[in-house]
Amino acid sequence: MTIRTRFAPSPTGPLHLGHAFAALVAFDMAQAAGGRFLLRIEDIDQSRARPQWEAQIYDDLHWLGLDWPTPVLRQSDNMKSYAEAIDILWTNGLLYPCHCNRRDIAAAASAPQEGTPVTGPDGIVYPGTCRPATPPAGPVPSGCALRLDMARALARTGPVGFDETGAGPDGETGRIATDPATALSAIGDIVIARRDMGTSYHLAVVVDDAAQGITHVTRGSDLFSATPIHVLLQRLLGLPTPVYHHHRLIRDETGKRLAKRDDARAIAAYRAAGLAPGDIRNMVGL
Repeated sequence: MTIRTRFAPSPTGPLHLGHAFAALVAFDMAQAAGGRFLLRIEDIDQSRARPQWEAQIYDDLHWLGLDWPTPVLRQSDNMKSYAEAIDILWTNGLLYPCHCNRRDIAAAASAPQEGTPVTGPDGIVYPGTCRPATPPAGPVPSGCALRLDMARALARTGPVGFDETGAGPDGETGRIATDPATALSAIGDIVIARRDMGTSYHLAVVVDDAAQGITHVTRGSDLFSATPIHVLLQRLLGLPTPVYHHHRLIRDETGKRLAKRDDARAIAAYRAAGLAPGDIRNMVGL
């Protein structure tokens, strides 16, 4: 098997040291195994994506010494594939429309009978306000969010698991299994298609990884809790499950994870200051 890894940034701001570390981990893993490193542009949020940031991504990564096959997969060009996946899930009775906004969800989850709200990979675990007793019929609705009926999905797949070669936030590694009861309580009915995007990160990343033949997904440990969602969607859609390798995060002096607003740690800023790619590797511990 030829190892295929990927780096999938969003063109919504400058790449910083954390991005450099993530890209280099994926690139180095592929290089060490004689495999292939791919780049993907995750631009489904068109309200924030900008062409200049996409151009900067290519420029910064090339400067770091990375290369990849072209053309690059851009999510905004792949909406048809997401729609086809949504149609499969809808036809199988696993999705339902949701008209709740964030305030509605917070209020319902905080109601006295609900107890303390539980936070999952998508924020507050959805309390099921719009969940129907039976799967909706007819065509896929538009103009609303679509949620996955987690109970129905798990009834179809049973427990899901994946192989972890890195480590989760609490050191989880090896074979990771997700108990259905835990998935229901800690993840809940996640959004599969957002009203303003036509898809979601969870669905798009699963469809894209399969389309690109990714065998090993490398990413930060902050996404470890989302991996059971992705494995579940892979099972439901008949897609292969890659090996996962979650890695440490690059943090500032106070221990806070870097964000795109940390312009002082942007790769472009270090380039302008005269640093070399090897200096960046040393700064992130590679």
